[in-house]
Amino acid sequence: MRHIWTITKRELAAYFATPVAFVFIAIFVAVTGAMTFYVGHFFERDQASLSSFFAYHPWVYILLVPAVAMRLWAEERKSGTIEQLLTLPVTTTQAVLGKFLAAWLFSGIALALTAPMWLTVNILGEPDNGAIAVGYLGSFLMAGAFMSIGICMSALTRNQIIAFITGALVCFIFTMGGLDSVVNVFRGRLPTILVETLASFNFLSRFDSLTRGVIELRDVVFLVSLTAFWLFATVVFVDRRKAA
Repeated sequence: MRHIWTITKRELAAYFATPVAFVFIAIFVAVTGAMTFYVGHFFERDQASLSSFFAYHPWVYILLVPAVAMRLWAEERKSGTIEQLLTLPVTTTQAVLGKFLAAWLFSGIALALTAPMWLTVNILGEPDNGAIAVGYLGSFLMAGAFMSIGICMSALTRNQIIAFITGALVCFIFTMGGLDSVVNVFRGRLPTILVETLASFNFLSRFDSLTRGVIELRDVVFLVSLTAFWLFATVVFVDRRKAA
């Protein structure tokens, strides 16, 4: 854990070493605020709820999370420092977890800075604060799942733009893949088991349950398992690079 935490601190500090971190946080807070109060018609609905706030998180994460993750391995490969990192007395798993935790904590900081919206709905009415807390938890878990995908794509290339595009594309596929409109296209064309598997990869329905304050173990297990899978894939790809 000491090695993981050392890498986490180094990577987290690297985010705030440039203005990029503050620009990202400002964009995230501004976009989610605009989506909540303007696009989501918060005041017109006359409800003390953050449902419109959480509804747009998956779509915001599709673009912003891969942007955070794209540099983590691609930059190391481009600058040649990946060889130096992998010769340190740390395992590949420790390096991957350290980078992931730094990026995930960074996204958590951005999410935490939207807390004034939570305070706003409490001033304007009497919201279900338990449901809002669960919504924040679900959003944080989803950010972790998206981040693990972005990190894996970053490990596959030395070009940050390619890492960003592929990461955003894979996140988009997982977000759209389980929608009924998409699944119905394949019904009757593919075996039932494949169609049902595709339907199970639905970020939106699982996240929707959490934003309504309903904690279902299968939804949490899905997000955690997906995160673990992509992190494992990242370890495999980095190990292959190390062996080469």
